Amino acid sequence: MTISNEDRNVSPADFRHAISLGQHRGNTSGYCPGYVQCNLVILPNEAALDFKRFCDLNPKPCPLLATSPSAGDFSLPLLGEIDVRSDLPSYRIFKNGLLKEELTDIQSIWSEEMVAFAIGCSFSFEEALILDGLEIRNVSAGTNVPMYITNIDCKPSGSFSGKMVVSMRPFNESDAERAIQISKRFPSVHGAPVHSGSPQEIGITSLDHPDFGDPVSLLVDEIPLFWACGVTPQVALQNAKLPFAITHTPGCMLMTDLRNSELAVA
Repeated sequence: MTISNEDRNVSPADFRHAISLGQHRGNTSGYCPGYVQCNLVILPNEAALDFKRFCDLNPKPCPLLATSPSAGDFSLPLLGEIDVRSDLPSYRIFKNGLLKEELTDIQSIWSEEMVAFAIGCSFSFEEALILDGLEIRNVSAGTNVPMYITNIDCKPSGSFSGKMVVSMRPFNESDAERAIQISKRFPSVHGAPVHSGSPQEIGITSLDHPDFGDPVSLLVDEIPLFWACGVTPQVALQNAKLPFAITHTPGCMLMTDLRNSELAVA
């Protein structure tokens, strides 16, 4: 079940409540306009310090917005009245670095050793681009944004390492410059693109086959812009081979009470 297009302006609190009731299981792009969405990573406490340092060393793909107040605490009070165990449409469960299953609720597997990390998401600057009159192809098509694993190395921390994941949005040349200037005002949600133009230069062989999300059309007069993406930690988690870890399913984000306007810088 998915909330209809007519209900996209629902408040973040009501949206989270609907998710917890099973009334929305799809991607969250375009919902609750004006509010910040986050990527989510949940780890055992023993790995938390190394992962936080990984985020600090790689702020473009991993802009950290909030963490659990303490191990076992499933709230994120800086972002709203949130229960990370049930307020996302879909979760990914990793064991020893391998994706084992996807769940719609993790209350039954929650542990007092778990620590949650909320990482900024490009859906926040998408809104700023739309308000400036730019088309976001994945939003207009009603699909998930395409995401690709690149050849760009992240800086390692402890067992965490790997290649950067990027999200892609196409624009013509003049709109691309506007998109760059607008998104750079949002450094806490990935900021300006890390690459534009040839995908092969960053190790992407085909735009038609994203590693995550859905492909979008690229018109003849358009160039692809690539933003650092908060799915990057999922690659690092696979490389770390932790006994147990949880993330959001790509595109199925945590909706917060924080306004996108609060993240903009001059």
